[in-house]
Amino acid sequence: MIGLGRFGSSLALTLAERGFSVLGIDRDRAIVQSLADRLTQTVALDSTDEHALRAVDIPSFDTVVIAIGSNFEANLLTTVAVKSLGVPHVICKATTDRQRTILLRVGADRVILPEHEAGCRLAQELAAPGMVDQIALGVEHSITELRVPPSFVGHTLRECDLRRRYGVTVLAVKRGEHLTVFPAPDFTFAQGDLLAVIGENQSVARIAELK
Repeated sequence: MIGLGRFGSSLALTLAERGFSVLGIDRDRAIVQSLADRLTQTVALDSTDEHALRAVDIPSFDTVVIAIGSNFEANLLTTVAVKSLGVPHVICKATTDRQRTILLRVGADRVILPEHEAGCRLAQELAAPGMVDQIALGVEHSITELRVPPSFVGHTLRECDLRRRYGVTVLAVKRGEHLTVFPAPDFTFAQGDLLAVIGENQSVARIAELK
């Protein structure tokens, strides 16, 4: 993780809490020191310096996230340096579409715009309160986690017939801490169930809006 501001530190700490080995890098020694006990390793260095990155063995990492938001030049130069060292998967943070385009052109494998994506998720939540989370699969399809509609409670998967009526497939149902993957046709939905479904976005939205 290069760049330990609010976004970078939050992402790094979450990964560390889930058991991943995380190297945190930032120019600010105070930030690096504050996270030293919570990440696998932290280093204060200039990430635009290819020699400094090589010294901490950046090429050994399969994925590097560059979360430098306030200095686009540093973001750009760091991206070029990391890719030059042969890191196979580089994810960058950008603040504008123009920055995103430039970062992709110099080799970034993926560029995210956190504020834009957070806004889209909030709009989605407000428009369809039943939706919990969504993973895009291209432009028109997604895997979506949603709350079971009240009208499904007490009915089986066969009775709800989601594939025929809505064109979506139920991949799993989470009930409390228990996860049922590919539930059987006679699986009965209960209040509080979370469904993971795959299908066209419009079809999934229709289910999320059901009462």
